[in-house]
Amino acid sequence: MEPDSVIEDKTIELMNTSVMEDQNEDESPKKNTLWQISNGTSSVIVSRKRPSEGNYQKEKDLCIKYFDQWSESDQVEFVEHLISRMCHYQHGHINSYLKPMLQRDFITALPEQGLDHIAENILSYLDARSLCAAELVCKEWQRVISEGMLWKKLIERMVRTDPLWKGLSERRGWDQYLFKNRPTDGPPNSFYRSLYPKIIQDIETIESNWRCGRHNLQRIQCRSENSKGVYCLQYDDEKIISGLRDNSIKIWDKTSLECLKVLTGHTGSVLCLQYDERVIVTGSSDSTVRVWDVNTGEVLNTLIHHNEAVLHLRFSNGLMVTCSKDRSIAVWDMASATDITLRRVLVGHRAAVNVVDFDDKYIVSASGDRTIKVWSTSTCEFVRTLNGHKRGIACLQYRDRLVVSGSSDNTIRLWDIECGACLRVLEGHEELVRCIRFDNKRIVSGAYDGKIKVWDLQAALDPRAPASTLCLRTLVGLTASAASAEPTLRPRATSPSHTPGMLPPVYPQQGLTWATILGAGNSHKPALQKVLLQHLSLALLSDLGPQGDPLEHLT
Repeated sequence: MEPDSVIEDKTIELMNTSVMEDQNEDESPKKNTLWQISNGTSSVIVSRKRPSEGNYQKEKDLCIKYFDQWSESDQVEFVEHLISRMCHYQHGHINSYLKPMLQRDFITALPEQGLDHIAENILSYLDARSLCAAELVCKEWQRVISEGMLWKKLIERMVRTDPLWKGLSERRGWDQYLFKNRPTDGPPNSFYRSLYPKIIQDIETIESNWRCGRHNLQRIQCRSENSKGVYCLQYDDEKIISGLRDNSIKIWDKTSLECLKVLTGHTGSVLCLQYDERVIVTGSSDSTVRVWDVNTGEVLNTLIHHNEAVLHLRFSNGLMVTCSKDRSIAVWDMASATDITLRRVLVGHRAAVNVVDFDDKYIVSASGDRTIKVWSTSTCEFVRTLNGHKRGIACLQYRDRLVVSGSSDNTIRLWDIECGACLRVLEGHEELVRCIRFDNKRIVSGAYDGKIKVWDLQAALDPRAPASTLCLRTLVGLTASAASAEPTLRPRATSPSHTPGMLPPVYPQQGLTWATILGAGNSHKPALQKVLLQHLSLALLSDLGPQGDPLEHLT
């Protein structure tokens, strides 16, 4: 048998001879033969001139005979050599022929190889619109999507990454069908396929209510001989915990609005509080911080450090930060409710420190001295000062690299914490901005002018956006100063400032009111009230006015 190299040389020589014969016979009339080249799913019509059917067929058979005897690498090399000798027109025909051959329906092919899980994993990255389109490709794609429970996985992915989806899942009750290890533990894929558009409709309703300002008002009457006003509160789906001017902490039922429990022990007004599933931590004008059992109301610990009123506090992941009228910030390690030790005292402000916030990277503090200071969470070292407000700063929130602050100069400022730049100044309130909260889309602010304003956060971060377009809604008609606002019930858990419903301390008031963003005409949907508590604006009303505010140094 002849070596492969010799066979290849002879084949090429044979093909060259055939081409030369074609060229020599160009002057004689030839028939145009149409050949249909098919690969099963598509075909290409190619026009080819033939010298003589007999010679071509013999030569082709001989070439194929030699070709079949070669190894795959030799075959590839031979075809590459042939293609290099062809003209551009011939390349186009070959390309049209190869294109459909190179296409693969991998979603259909993978299950045939026992790799269903890979096909499911590939499709699980699709968004809702693409997943709908994929279902229409063929029955096999639809089967993979259905058996892989890909609509369920899409909803689970949204719940993990979006706080609004998480809140909706809890309030609507469909969280019970998510994150099950066995497919038999829950409903079929069709349930999740029909659930998805209902979730989108709820989200669109919430967005519409934010834009149109539709809401319901409910009021808790706190006025009594002993209860002279509310300074702070935090809430969840079941309860509201408030700190009062009469030195007590009251726990209210969220549904019935009845007072469930009264905690006593402070000898001064309760100015700030925060709770989680285990403890309530409160700060008071008696200069102490107390830790309470959230279930029993028992006092577990009393921290004595500050020399004057404790104006604000935050705790998360074993760390607590408190600030005081004594101009200092205390950083505490919380091993447990009974094991809390002072790590470091931060000094640098020239007036009372009114509010603090922190995450794993930075501690942020705002003061009546008109400045915001940034400190390292890990080392407690000073990083930078944010200057810009013309008067004292009353409120602040920090998340990721964005800081939003409200001041006695009636403005709201947005800051980049990494470089210290002021990104935008929001003007519209007519008096001191007492509270601020933001999520990914909106900023909600409350001020002594009795108004709650809703701002477009994304537009505020765009320097090209006109100032006149930034305020989306203004809620007015409140009896006195709006003192607290919260646009998102469950923000990111990475920052201690994002505890559900956490509010800064506020001035004394005789009554507590909150505005819940609800859809007009949705009174026939009682479950929707729980759903839309994801976006809750709180308005604390007072007929005492700002003169009772514990933040006295806001000049």
